[in-house]
Amino acid sequence: MTIAQSLRAATQRLSATSDTARLDAELLMAHALGCTRTDLLLRHMQAEAPAGFSALIERRSAHEPVAYITGSAEFYGLELAVSPAVLIPRGDSETLVEAAREAFSNRQPPRHILDLGTGSGALLLAALSLWPDAQGVAVERSAEALEIARANGQRHAPAARFLPGDWTQPGWSEGLGQFDLVLSNPPYVEDTADLAPSVRAHEPAQALFSGPDGLDDYRVLVPQLPGLLADRGIALVEIGWTQGAAVCALAQGSGLSARLHRDLALRERAVEMAKWSNIPLGKVTPAL
Repeated sequence: MTIAQSLRAATQRLSATSDTARLDAELLMAHALGCTRTDLLLRHMQAEAPAGFSALIERRSAHEPVAYITGSAEFYGLELAVSPAVLIPRGDSETLVEAAREAFSNRQPPRHILDLGTGSGALLLAALSLWPDAQGVAVERSAEALEIARANGQRHAPAARFLPGDWTQPGWSEGLGQFDLVLSNPPYVEDTADLAPSVRAHEPAQALFSGPDGLDDYRVLVPQLPGLLADRGIALVEIGWTQGAAVCALAQGSGLSARLHRDLALRERAVEMAKWSNIPLGKVTPAL
């Protein structure tokens, strides 16, 4: 069977479990061939399909994410190693990086950047791709995730530091200092949320779930941000699209001003926070 024929059959096989069946099939075929998707489509369609391709399709048909099968994902133009120990970086999280870029567009670039709960290292490494002269620090409580983040750091920002740490434990931030930019994608999913099988069955639960209303980690993390922020620093945390008002209230209760940012689908996706004495954050994104 040619690759073109195998792709058609695989697309039909995956259509019952994936909304991106053709794309999934092409990415897995490129992985099996050890080439890019572009090379696959331009140069290999009439070649014989590799023997291992069908096993990859079976894994995907059982809802295993493509990124875990291939061991890599793209985020903000960076290719990152991933495993089931880390969340798969998603385009929605690029909202934080774009909001940070906007915030520093007319002021001195951040010199010290902190990523809390770094997972694969995606947020810190994306920020350092914008400000390569900054000193980057990432904190992660999972030893397995920290190993992945360090490997990605060696590839994209060898000077960045990846440290073990858990913001729910006393003394975790001793010696870290203060930062011009703090980034975090904390767990924010409700414990009983109806998630796709590819997420609930495969992605790490400790990086997803945060109590009955998904706010438990914010309640612990946000009050600690004033001590982590430099005088003119800002923090950006990712939120679920219904959590904006609650997280803004937590920020204000901790002596921080708050501003919402929306993702490309116009859903509330990030909260920008700064000390009240800081420069104004600007107008809050209006509701549509």
